[in-house]
Amino acid sequence: MNHFTKTASIFFFAMCILLQACSTRPPQDLVNVNVNHVSLAYAWEMQGKLAVRTEQDKFSTNLYWLHTPTRDRITLTTMLGTTVLSLTRDPSGSTLQLDGNTYQDSDPQRLLARLTGWSIPIDTLPLWITGQVSATDVVTKRDDAQRPISAHTHAATSPWQVQFKSWQQQSGAELPRLLDVNKDSIRLKIQVSQWQALAPKDNQITNGVAIATEGTLSE
Repeated sequence: MNHFTKTASIFFFAMCILLQACSTRPPQDLVNVNVNHVSLAYAWEMQGKLAVRTEQDKFSTNLYWLHTPTRDRITLTTMLGTTVLSLTRDPSGSTLQLDGNTYQDSDPQRLLARLTGWSIPIDTLPLWITGQVSATDVVTKRDDAQRPISAHTHAATSPWQVQFKSWQQQSGAELPRLLDVNKDSIRLKIQVSQWQALAPKDNQITNGVAIATEGTLSE
């Protein structure tokens, strides 16, 4: 059992009075919007579940993700709302908070792998969570609506495989509800419970984008 799994298990099965429950908010300069297509969202935040399975371990947590053009903030919490892990990426680098300690690296995926023993494709996941694929991904199957069912990264060996299991309407747009992401012995299952498109407060509203009700997602 690796360090992260031990830490996650402790948080799940014992309340720690020294830690505060987490409530995550997007930057104050962003507002909720409805969009006709996920690609029209300047930024977004989502709430859901993340299940991770490797050859040695398996666990699941609540997942919060704030994604903007220049920043990502990923927070994993227990069912009680207590923060297990927080990962932030911006132009200055990446910061990971785990077990009361703070770690930094220029590469968020390398930082996560070094400290937890597992990694996620952080660069590509924002596209997959919204039902999109990168220019280098290979779509191997589509449904009747031309939505991707399965795809993989363009790699000679050990590519990431993604399956879009089901779809839903959120914030005016269509996006996956459940997806599986696999590579070698690592399997990630992501369930998107809530997804909210965001736009700058002073942004001129254009075709396909409309201001929605105020409010934010929180764990």
